[in-house]
Amino acid sequence: MRRLARRLLDSGPILVLAAIAGAGSFTHIRDTATEHGQSGWMAWAVAVCVDLTCVMAARERQRDKQTGRLRDGRISWPTLVLVAGIVLSLAANLNQADPSPWGWITAATPAGAFLVAVSMLERRASAPRPKPSPAPPSVPEVAAEPVPTPVPVEQDGPSSELLDYARRVAEEYQTAQGRPISRDTLRARLGVSHQLASDLLRHLRIASDAL
Repeated sequence: MRRLARRLLDSGPILVLAAIAGAGSFTHIRDTATEHGQSGWMAWAVAVCVDLTCVMAARERQRDKQTGRLRDGRISWPTLVLVAGIVLSLAANLNQADPSPWGWITAATPAGAFLVAVSMLERRASAPRPKPSPAPPSVPEVAAEPVPTPVPVEQDGPSSELLDYARRVAEEYQTAQGRPISRDTLRARLGVSHQLASDLLRHLRIASDAL
């Protein structure tokens, strides 16, 4: 309700001016048409056509601005129609004037005021509307880099625990059998592969030779 009242207070004076000035200009155009052979409803039709042509051309100019339509030549068709309507309206009003400077000024006042009111309404309607503030740019989520899994470092040769255990097994076998343990026997006792049994046996022999 407040918005409607504010709009009426804002545009009301211009609309009242347009109505009064249009009525005055309409009367001059109708009288001019009557004096030149257009009697009855034809005189009214001529006056309506001239005034509404100006309004229609002004609205069409506004629509061209809103849609961004480019004109084909130096002057657009709505502008040409508006100029022609203004010339006809002023000519009809001046025809009813007293042949004096003030007579011409007072006779042209309704037409001039009507055109000023129409141009103001067109200017308000074509005012740029505030654009909505753009949304803040979304920050792309950065994927967390995978933590590298530590790769266990392979030791050169068998571990010390396995080597100690193999030494005890070899010593027990030599004590019981009276001869060094073989690779196959060591592999069977420890449950390891042939390669690992060979490595264990080689380390045991190196340690025995060092002693």
